[in-house]
Amino acid sequence: MVSLAETAEGRQAPRRRRLLPRGLAPTLPALVLVLVFFVLPVLALLSRSITEPVFGLQNYIDLLGSSTYLKIFFNTFFVSALVTAISLIIGFPVAWALAIMPQRQANIVFAIILLSMWTNLLARTYAWMVLLQRTGVINKTLMGLGLIDQPLVMVNNLVGVTIGMTYIMLPFIIIPLYGVIRKIDPAILQAAALCGATRMQAFVHVLLPLAAPGMIAGALMVFVMSLGYFVTPSLLGGTANMMLAELIAQFVQSLVNWGMGGAAALVLLVVTLSLYAVQLRLFGVAGQEKH
Repeated sequence: MVSLAETAEGRQAPRRRRLLPRGLAPTLPALVLVLVFFVLPVLALLSRSITEPVFGLQNYIDLLGSSTYLKIFFNTFFVSALVTAISLIIGFPVAWALAIMPQRQANIVFAIILLSMWTNLLARTYAWMVLLQRTGVINKTLMGLGLIDQPLVMVNNLVGVTIGMTYIMLPFIIIPLYGVIRKIDPAILQAAALCGATRMQAFVHVLLPLAAPGMIAGALMVFVMSLGYFVTPSLLGGTANMMLAELIAQFVQSLVNWGMGGAAALVLLVVTLSLYAVQLRLFGVAGQEKH
């Protein structure tokens, strides 16, 4: 005979199960972690951006209505787009070479690429400061070859920022491209050649469309990471070529203006999420069409 306690527990069990959708219980710790360390800080920033120093949208009006701040926004998006484009131009041939070279050699090159990612970011940035300065190795080499008469100015400007960030971002575009290109069946390119396609035609009409998912995923990753980069632009760019992450740090650390810092951070977050939503939308549609 079933006791009253067992009957009551049996009635409550379905109710407890209904509190969480099926399959969601194992992910509850991760969801709590995201809520505590990501969602709540963003909400706190949003709150401070509209309440400090006074309630309203004045921080956003000041941020988007100032020519100085708009120049910083322009620098941020321009450098991010330039770094993304250069990384694609350099990264695609490297990924293609990795995909077609013998496996042992590819493993060595791939290990070198990973080793560059594991090296301390600050150390790599300081190394570029030494290389790019007026008395650095690059300028001395160019002058020794007779290519230039005067040292090039490549530090404390957007040139140095672009070079340093491109070097750091290259692995993040080579790795996804390598994964996509390696899965392409070589027989497809051979079939295109047998059908009369030249190498350029096979590259443009066959290889590029097949590698497009990796290119777009890598480009989006590089662009989004570049938008919020701080160390390299701060050391190689200087205050005259400030980017958005440096502006946020200045608002919070130097000026102790959490309202403006929160507004700038949320503008950056909205742009990042919008880009991710566009990419997710496009790939979702593409995936449905393929299937």
